Amino acid sequence: MKVAIIGAGIGGIATAIRLANKGHKVEVFEANSYPGGKLSEFQQGDYRFDAGPSLFTMPQFVTELFELSGRNPADYFQYTKLPEVCRYFWDDGTRLNVSANINEFAKDAENKLGEPAENITKFLKEAAFKYEILSGLFLEDSLHKFSTWTSKKAFRGYLNLPKLGIFGTMNKANESFFKQPKTVQLFNRYATYNGSDPYQTPATLNIIPHLEYNVGAFFPKDGMFGITQSLVNLAKDLGVKFHFGAKVEEISPPTPDGGAKTFSIYLEQAKNSTIGAWGDRRFGAVVSNMDVTPTYRKLLPKAKHPDKILNQAKSGSGLIFYWGIKKEFKELGLHNIFFSNDYKTEFEHQFQKKTIYKDPTIYLNITSKYKKDDAPEGCENWFILLNAPANEGQDWDKIIAEARQNVIDKLSRNLGVNVGDLIENESILDPRSIEMRTSSAQGALYGNSSNNKFAAFLRHANFSSDIKNLYFVGGSVHPGGGIPLALSSAKIVADMID
Repeated sequence: MKVAIIGAGIGGIATAIRLANKGHKVEVFEANSYPGGKLSEFQQGDYRFDAGPSLFTMPQFVTELFELSGRNPADYFQYTKLPEVCRYFWDDGTRLNVSANINEFAKDAENKLGEPAENITKFLKEAAFKYEILSGLFLEDSLHKFSTWTSKKAFRGYLNLPKLGIFGTMNKANESFFKQPKTVQLFNRYATYNGSDPYQTPATLNIIPHLEYNVGAFFPKDGMFGITQSLVNLAKDLGVKFHFGAKVEEISPPTPDGGAKTFSIYLEQAKNSTIGAWGDRRFGAVVSNMDVTPTYRKLLPKAKHPDKILNQAKSGSGLIFYWGIKKEFKELGLHNIFFSNDYKTEFEHQFQKKTIYKDPTIYLNITSKYKKDDAPEGCENWFILLNAPANEGQDWDKIIAEARQNVIDKLSRNLGVNVGDLIENESILDPRSIEMRTSSAQGALYGNSSNNKFAAFLRHANFSSDIKNLYFVGGSVHPGGGIPLALSSAKIVADMID
């Protein structure tokens, strides 16, 4: 069958690979001139930056695509396991470098934070158990198929339901488990991995640390964009056709009366398009890797829209500063967190007041620590991410200006140097530009919000219940956002089409 994939994000590329392996003829249409969506890169003077996701976990989800295709993963994609997960900084001078060795991490947490080591090891052991139960049910299969709920995996989940944290919040679970507030804060931050609030989101998200500690954190040899580029190369080798600068304007489904038996894809004329001006392309199936909300609102204007899903509150977004820094800092690693002194208030500002708190938690990623050519000698490429609300028409110029100064002040205090004087060049990505560049509704990074216990069941399915052979892949649909989940959604969709 001939299949069109709209969007060359990581989920769309992975779907193309899986479908090509099943013998389908696949074409990918991407509005931008480059692949990857959020998982892209750019050059800023002498500095290279990964534009979006900066943490790589579950590498097997990537390498299995090469193995499925009968290729040696190492011929396309190389990565290394990190000996250190993250470095944490608090304004009172407390610092904790978290080793990838769980026992060392636990020992250091006891020495630096006063948290009993056995609490750390027990928590991560339970996280592994919960992941084993939940992954088979929530991550590998469609929640919108009856067979999922009658499987052996489902019944195992039912038997362990009280242990999975579905009915309490992440913060309450962590407060009852750990003795020290700083440890609670450290593990609460994993709610941000899908744009959530730890004081609202269910404790089931405490499975996320399992990926980072029990499985490991990794770094691709060519940076995070190396994931995208290697999978594009594989897809092309399998015969997938990519069309860049090809913005899809409308999807016309088959008609009930049989007048149109295939989908038609209408393209907007684009100067840099590899396939030219307006015209239709006919396909037996369509997979949208575009955010599900604009897919319906913009590309399917005549179709029935699932308004209850599309109108849900959105996940958090981000404010990113890309700074070329004229100095190297030995106290910083690849991943660094500078915590707010009032975490609860920070999330209240994000989700209730729809702004950024004056004392934000700062995530600082420096890929030049591992990929030296990402910055000139003696310099570093700083990727600074702040949790931000989705775009609802706020005065972003004012918010950005205030946040920028607050970040400089906080980092300067912690590092003992005026960071503002070290910024050689700068780019900024905010919820408005995220929405514009990636078609993410309101600039939300993970689609609909997960700040309630029913969130997993309220995400859009990977298929349309009204239009046959229309499918959805990526972070805005089941099972959720982030690289591993986007790759999981690709497998779900490919199996459905098969």
